[in-house]
Amino acid sequence: MLARRPRNSLQSLQRHGRELKQQVDSLLSESRLKGTLEVNKRRDIYQRCIQLKQAIDENKNALQKLNKADEPAPVGNYHQKKEEELSLLDKLTHQLQELAVSISRENRTGIEALNEREEDDDFAEEHEKEDDDEESEESNGEEEMEDEDEEEEKQENEYIAVGDFTAQQAGDLTFKKGEILRIIERNPDGWWMGKNAKGNKGLVPRTYLEPCIKEGPESSEEGSEGDVALGDETAEEMEIKQRTDSHWSTVQKAVSERVQQINTVDVLTTMGAIPAGFRPSTLFQLLEEGNQFQASYFLQPELTSSQLAFRDLMWDAKTGMIRSRPSRVSLILTLWSCKMIPVPGGSIQVLSRHVRLCLFDGSKVLSNIHTVRATWQPKKPKTWTFSPQVSGTLPCLLDGDCFIRSNSSSTDLGILFELGISYIRNSTGERGELSCGWVFLKLFDASGIPIPAKTYELFLRGGTPAEKGVEVDPSVSRRAHGSVFHQMMTMRRQPQLLVKLRSLNRRSRGILSLLPETLIGSMCYIHLLIFYRQILGDVLLKDRMSMQCADLISNPVLATFPKLLEQPDVMDALRSSWAEKESTLKRSEKRDREFLKAVFLLVYHDCAVPLLHSTLLPPFRWAEEETEAARWKVITDFLKQNQENQGALQALLSPEGVHEPFDISDQTYDFLDEVRKTAA
Repeated sequence: MLARRPRNSLQSLQRHGRELKQQVDSLLSESRLKGTLEVNKRRDIYQRCIQLKQAIDENKNALQKLNKADEPAPVGNYHQKKEEELSLLDKLTHQLQELAVSISRENRTGIEALNEREEDDDFAEEHEKEDDDEESEESNGEEEMEDEDEEEEKQENEYIAVGDFTAQQAGDLTFKKGEILRIIERNPDGWWMGKNAKGNKGLVPRTYLEPCIKEGPESSEEGSEGDVALGDETAEEMEIKQRTDSHWSTVQKAVSERVQQINTVDVLTTMGAIPAGFRPSTLFQLLEEGNQFQASYFLQPELTSSQLAFRDLMWDAKTGMIRSRPSRVSLILTLWSCKMIPVPGGSIQVLSRHVRLCLFDGSKVLSNIHTVRATWQPKKPKTWTFSPQVSGTLPCLLDGDCFIRSNSSSTDLGILFELGISYIRNSTGERGELSCGWVFLKLFDASGIPIPAKTYELFLRGGTPAEKGVEVDPSVSRRAHGSVFHQMMTMRRQPQLLVKLRSLNRRSRGILSLLPETLIGSMCYIHLLIFYRQILGDVLLKDRMSMQCADLISNPVLATFPKLLEQPDVMDALRSSWAEKESTLKRSEKRDREFLKAVFLLVYHDCAVPLLHSTLLPPFRWAEEETEAARWKVITDFLKQNQENQGALQALLSPEGVHEPFDISDQTYDFLDEVRKTAA
């Protein structure tokens, strides 16, 4: 029998951390003399930086995976000591980064100085050549024609800036909107080498530039009357100002024609308000097309191909409840955080930061699209966080714990994540939804084995899932150095999403097996979904007089419950009301399934039904803060009245409570219209 492999403990990792600190301190002491060290010695220090960095990362990863339950003996103030150790490792990493950058910069100093001297020589030679051309122009007509050709070629390399740009890194060139730049070199990554009128050189983003078109006689005449320049704010809202220099009338015309052809995202990218990898949200567009990707659609039972029986809703006579159905994918996913997400510019206001996820096979969406809203702190705007295990009064929109069910046999089945923001443009009031990056996590390997349950660090891609090789923010990696250390640092600056796949225990596996075969939702209201499915089974399978009967069924719960999945604040009200009622039940009552269903029906009629039909409740609108606040005030006032009056009867009969007119569709369930039909 093999001996059990000893696990890491907090004490052993702390000991290893102290050893790493001693090595870093020793390396820093040597580096203080680096000015007098030879090149080989500096290279040796640089390599040791990389090795120590890798050792620190390994210790940090082991520390993050460590749990209090793994300790062989009790440890006091466990979490505080763990946080202190993580802070120490982060400090050591920062010290190594500064040291490596300092050494790398020193090694390049001589080369950069040489390049600068060569550029100065080129600049001087260029001016001397221009002076010689001017002298020869007076005496030689042929050389005058050559100068005109050179001028045309020069003009082809001139571009007009359509927005202000501030240098982000050393080597970038700052410029203002309306400034003319001469392009020296066009790099394939979209960052070109440009030179301004003062002779300063640097890298400039291609998306900020429009070509200067050579003006003809007509445009010259127009220009003589007074040329114009682009105003401020955006190219869409041009303010005309008088100018006296040349080219501007033609330039304005070219830019205006270009503006008419590009959409809002192109404008925002050109303004520098968003990175080049942002796109209109793909999953949001699918949600807007209809209900086929809504959770309410997938919550309904599915018919077999013959459409004579239910495929995923069957009755178990022995247990007196619906039969559990295992599926190929049944798991719990936890969203931890998003890191290094680019922050939009000041010209747009972000209304919501969120993650949308769905089942995907590489070509089409196979489930509902579930949305989880993220929170962030002003001090760390690039980091989004979520709230695992939402309870109490926290909204279900913030719940980072998601259940995932699917019985798809696709070999490429996985989860598609799309990070998004809802925004409003300050200048126009236009609203929109942008994708900040996406990533696809396959749930099975090449041999069909499920991927292990663990934490995954997923690096985001830019563009849309249909595009390949697009970065979220190309400025992060456009000038990555060839050394291993710089490549590691570049990877850490890439936008990423941290998720954890959790293995199921017997209880959670049994709960998930009562849900539809395909569905994604929040764990905080899964018990309410189970109630709905049990009531659905009672009505459609146990209590129906004949399986051939397709008459309308009088049941407000079945008719209205799916609407709660599209109005999460009403779902929160039902969660709160049920938790309050459940806390008053006896232990024996909680074990009685029939009694629990009866109590749930009473709570539902006291809470959800009146709210759904109240005229005081504004229509639900995504990411509208005023509407969300107004709805929540109505909901909290209603719940308070219910608590004081021990039910909703008084509120329903009160002349102050105005409700929508009676509609038979809100009271009856037509399963032939609601159920999903499997293709034959």
